[in-house]
Amino acid sequence: MRGLDERKSEVQFLTTMLLIGVLAVLPATAQAFEIERTHRELSSQDQNRDQQHFQIAQKSGGMSLSEAIESVRRKTNGRIVRAETKVSGGREVHHIKVLTKDGKVKTHKVPGRRP
Repeated sequence: MRGLDERKSEVQFLTTMLLIGVLAVLPATAQAFEIERTHRELSSQDQNRDQQHFQIAQKSGGMSLSEAIESVRRKTNGRIVRAETKVSGGREVHHIKVLTKDGKVKTHKVPGRRP
């Protein structure tokens, strides 16, 4: 009889530990979902920022590379690591790479002047 009681205690102990383990993992899982949602929102903000650059440049006839660099630097508050101008569709497009505070490099495309 004593062996059966010991087994029940062991099963109860293991069940309790398993439940504690599951409950400990739940906040981390919720945090992972929150991180993913935040990442999607930031990505959407980056796309909106690039669209704003295009709209400003189109209204003003385009930006020079130095104007585009300064605009991206102000808007992102990041460090410019590379900037170059390419011609696409008969128009200059400035490709500006920025090192963000979280250590990622993001490329912003800003329309330039018509060549």
